[in-house]
Amino acid sequence: QVQLVESGGGLVQAGGSLRLSCAASGRTFNRYAMGWFRQAPGKERQFVATITWSGGRTYYTDSVKGRFTISRDNAKNTVYLQMNSLKPEDTAVYYCASARTPTNVIMRGGYDAWGQGTQVTVSS
Repeated sequence: QVQLVESGGGLVQAGGSLRLSCAASGRTFNRYAMGWFRQAPGKERQFVATITWSGGRTYYTDSVKGRFTISRDNAKNTVYLQMNSLKPEDTAVYYCASARTPTNVIMRGGYDAWGQGTQVTVSS
């Protein structure tokens, strides 16, 4: 069973940057795609970004394209989300997740392990 622990959230002004990290343990990290999701108050958890097992391919939701970058370091069993040009509408709890397959997944049902989440708050 895989365990995921996110870190790096916080409070930042609009236009600022944050880098989220997600450390994985418990199963072979480099066999599975990874993803980031976010959930704002009163809203459903939404897909943000995904990266294949090798890191060779990524995919983003439209609202973060050009601002966010997902990456992974398989030697460290860690996935990252670099967030630049942050906007107040990016405010949410961010969750990392481990997919059931090596290839990119955008649906929540494609993931079988989740972290506890880290809060990101962007002030205007």
